[in-house]
Amino acid sequence: MALPSLDTQIGYPDGQTRGTGTVLHRELLADGRAAVLLDATPFHPLDPTWPDQGPDLGVLVTESGPVPVLDCRIAASDGTELHLGERLPVRLGTEGWAFVVAHLVDADAPIAEGDTVAAEVDEDHRRALSLGHTSCHLASLALNRALAGFWSKEVAADALGSPDFDQTAIASSRIRPHGSVDEYRLGKSLRKRGFDSARLAAELEAVAAAVNGTLAGWLTGDAAVRIRRDDRSLSTRRFWECELPDGHASIACGGTHAAHLGELGTLTVTLGLDDDGAAMRMITAQNG
Repeated sequence: MALPSLDTQIGYPDGQTRGTGTVLHRELLADGRAAVLLDATPFHPLDPTWPDQGPDLGVLVTESGPVPVLDCRIAASDGTELHLGERLPVRLGTEGWAFVVAHLVDADAPIAEGDTVAAEVDEDHRRALSLGHTSCHLASLALNRALAGFWSKEVAADALGSPDFDQTAIASSRIRPHGSVDEYRLGKSLRKRGFDSARLAAELEAVAAAVNGTLAGWLTGDAAVRIRRDDRSLSTRRFWECELPDGHASIACGGTHAAHLGELGTLTVTLGLDDDGAAMRMITAQNG
């Protein structure tokens, strides 16, 4: 069967963990695994462009029984070749390309093109990462608010109107179960943009306390969280949205999330600088 010419239809932005799909393509890989492409899936894949949230775990259920999904990644096809690697060959959504969810399974797994399979995501693993991802967005907004007075020049604003330190300085972000780890650059380029890194070093504990205070206030309510999107195609832009006490927040995001802030319990942020003060780490952890 030929490679798909259309994007995979995805259900995970709506919280879906169960679904049925038709196997459109099966391809053996050099590492001894096989990539299975479905027309539709609830599985959240790793995005190699910004790999903050890892892939879902789970199984594809065939007539012969469950097949473990060993990994799940975004891949791209130009109709002649499946591009599955550490980088996509083109930007997500590029015209003339199909962007697909590749479910990686053992090479001898009893799955063939044309089969109908049930896709079942590990719900506990999904929930832990979803809570971690929502926590990460809240912490980044609270951090931006706490650092609003550290800028001497105008920079782009975040979803709530604060100077967007998070997007300006972010080096990496990793969603983990019930929390996240974010790394920020504090070097010369950030100082040139008007950020007072020396003041941050002197007031780090006060900044962390301000972030945690903001989070505690936001979590006293049980605001709804939703993912806005125009259609179910993998390459369609999606936005995390939440009505916070400080206003409506909307952040471009391809991950999975809690349905309500009340699911998070409480959040605690800790901040730390590296030895030379050129980078800061923010660890966000859900408590209860």
